[in-house]
Amino acid sequence: MRSSNTNPFKDQPYSFAKKFVPYTLCAFLPVALIYLYFDPFSLSPTDQLYWNNRVVVHSSPPPPPISLEERKKTGVRTSCDYSNGKWDPTNLGPLYNGTTCGTIKHGQNCMVFGRPDKDYLYWKWTPKECKLPRFDPKTFLQLLENKHIAFVGDSLARNQLESLLCLVATASSPNLFYTDGEGKFRKWNFPSHNMNISIYWSPFLVRGIEKTLENNFNTLYLDSVDERWASDMDHIDILVLSVGHWYLHPAYYHYGDSVLGCHYCQNCTEIGFYDVFGKALNTTFQTVIERRGSDPGGSEISVVLTTFSPAHFEGEWDQFGACSKIKPYDETEKKLEGMDLEMRKVELERVNFAKLKAEKFGNIRFEALDVTKLALLRPDGHPGPYMNPFPFANGIADRVPNDCVHWCLPGAIDTWNEILLDVIKRWESRVGR
Repeated sequence: MRSSNTNPFKDQPYSFAKKFVPYTLCAFLPVALIYLYFDPFSLSPTDQLYWNNRVVVHSSPPPPPISLEERKKTGVRTSCDYSNGKWDPTNLGPLYNGTTCGTIKHGQNCMVFGRPDKDYLYWKWTPKECKLPRFDPKTFLQLLENKHIAFVGDSLARNQLESLLCLVATASSPNLFYTDGEGKFRKWNFPSHNMNISIYWSPFLVRGIEKTLENNFNTLYLDSVDERWASDMDHIDILVLSVGHWYLHPAYYHYGDSVLGCHYCQNCTEIGFYDVFGKALNTTFQTVIERRGSDPGGSEISVVLTTFSPAHFEGEWDQFGACSKIKPYDETEKKLEGMDLEMRKVELERVNFAKLKAEKFGNIRFEALDVTKLALLRPDGHPGPYMNPFPFANGIADRVPNDCVHWCLPGAIDTWNEILLDVIKRWESRVGR
């Protein structure tokens, strides 16, 4: 187990210069007001105590929202609820395939591993409130020139990272200049625009000890951020976080000198994981604010939290047909509920609260990349049995391993990055307002 204080990117080259992007309080407050719809103050008593010592109270009222006509005059794009929409069939295939990009993890390379159907590649997410453009790699490179975008989290963070790398690589070739050997910590540079993309393995975001064969439980320290990624924060312009599934595993939870409880462990008070998940996000966001907000005139950082991505197991994980759907659900067929709903709720609450906390600074931005609903409607997008090459070459067996959590590349998860690019474009359109 790698020490939690060991930073795998220390002393690695970092060649791009920071850009100063004006970001005014006037531009930020209307967005925060819109997100208040989600009632960000519905926190547990423990969370209220944790935040009350740090909340900044503003006595002056916020400026009035900018009207649609004013936004049209200034060329500012209106915001969009990307989570509200439907999957429509399209004739446009993906920008890349399983052989044109060398960064796809084998278990998600469904094309190369023999998945026979291809319809899962021909669906386009259509939000009801706005148009979601097809991913434009040249635009992405231009907007992130001389910048560093870092993906931090679990294997879903890696899944999204590899999608982005393959999309951008259709316009410019990346150079891998750092790897830890296991692929958990990697960094690429796009020389054409001096842009860096990196991945940091951190399945809890906070400091944690992962389960082993001997000890089948995780140990989390909810008041301390994972320094394997956080110590590089000064060199990150866009931070994309994606965690959640590791919080479902058995674990013991520490906060300071206290043991809060555990989840699905013996000889310990069961406290579940929703509140714990929220505390970990609070610690993560507060750390960003403390380290990057201490110098309001410093360079800007944008923090994007990709919301929980539902699994689609039907029966046991190694049962034939565990996720055998070959087309998306209609929005009337599948509703967001249960654990998926609760995890998303925790994430949106914590992001909205972090936005309020960051109002006093002009260089910190928080955003939720809300993909939970649209991911829920794509049971056809997982590798399923094609997590292994040609699983039925010798006939169909009753038992076959299935991956109904991660996403085929190319596939539905490319939409996550289409939304990410559109969000970045919206940020840029507000600069100088």
